[in-house]
Amino acid sequence: SKCPFMLKKKKSGNFFFIHQSEDRIAFHFNPRFDDSRHINIIVCNSFEGGNWHQEQYEKSFPFSPGKEFKISIQFTCSEFVVTLSNGSTFCFPNRMGGEKYSVMGFHGDAVIRSIEIK
Repeated sequence: SKCPFMLKKKKSGNFFFIHQSEDRIAFHFNPRFDDSRHINIIVCNSFEGGNWHQEQYEKSFPFSPGKEFKISIQFTCSEFVVTLSNGSTFCFPNRMGGEKYSVMGFHGDAVIRSIEIK
């Protein structure tokens, strides 16, 4: 799906996830402008059995506070393929192997303009 978003604040992040239930997050997408450990980096992860798995870091960072962007996320039972607004692409493993997820959610300071699901 392609989603026009805007991150409102410089400290925004922690905003997008796909999951089957509250305790099983298959894909957590967290752009971090500046926190105690990371500056301008995307952190992706999954959560299952009460634990976060190993984080994956992506250095391509096409985000600016207040500037609209689009992302495209496609997935198979083996991976999530993310295309960012600057054209860069990265893959994140679909650690739960799901072919279908029931919940997509947003949390934090992202403004959602539209969502398209195919």
